[in-house]
Amino acid sequence: MTQQPTRGQRVTAQDIHRWGPIWSRRVGWVLDHIWWNTQVHGKENLPASGPVLIASNHTGIVDGPLLHGALPRGSHILVKQEFWDHWAGGPAMTLAGQIPVDRKAGRSALAVGKQLLTEGRVVGIFPEGTRGRGDVSEVRAGVAWLATQTQAPVVPVAVLGTRRPGDPRGYVPPARAKLHVVIGRPLDLQLEGLTGRAALTRAMEGIGTGMKAHVDAAITMTGVQLPD
Repeated sequence: MTQQPTRGQRVTAQDIHRWGPIWSRRVGWVLDHIWWNTQVHGKENLPASGPVLIASNHTGIVDGPLLHGALPRGSHILVKQEFWDHWAGGPAMTLAGQIPVDRKAGRSALAVGKQLLTEGRVVGIFPEGTRGRGDVSEVRAGVAWLATQTQAPVVPVAVLGTRRPGDPRGYVPPARAKLHVVIGRPLDLQLEGLTGRAALTRAMEGIGTGMKAHVDAAITMTGVQLPD
């Protein structure tokens, strides 16, 4: 029987099912294209092999499963611990190979993400840290740490339509809602020759600037606005 993570428990790389994305990405695809009407743009921008760090904006409660089903490769996404604590689908999240993040003690989840990236896998993270406008006005250090520790290419993604202007924070899009996932080209963070805090600072600036530009371009392309 699979043990479920609990708040305060240190998650390790051994706790993550590597085979989880094999089946769960298919479930995500069904949600994306049968339940919702999701347009996925830029699939060709995701490297076909090797480690990839996905950095997505975050506006809606369904951004995680939507992103998981839209990516052309299986992914392990850092998801807040509350989904295990307060949602009956917690066991499915474990079997899906997703990474629980206790936001008061998130270092262990980042260490897991680093290990998965060194194995050549796709790891997804929401650098804003929580649901908001999705305009990438702030980027937390975790994504920069993963980028500098693994040298994995950072691919920006814009998720649009899961919460639009006027929608409440906990809004769930109805059946056949038109949603968009826009995958960008890997960011050029210009980290050559930099180490330590200088590399971390450059990575945070480059990821924040690159993600914001990508989200703005995705809004222009799709016509879908961010929530209030």
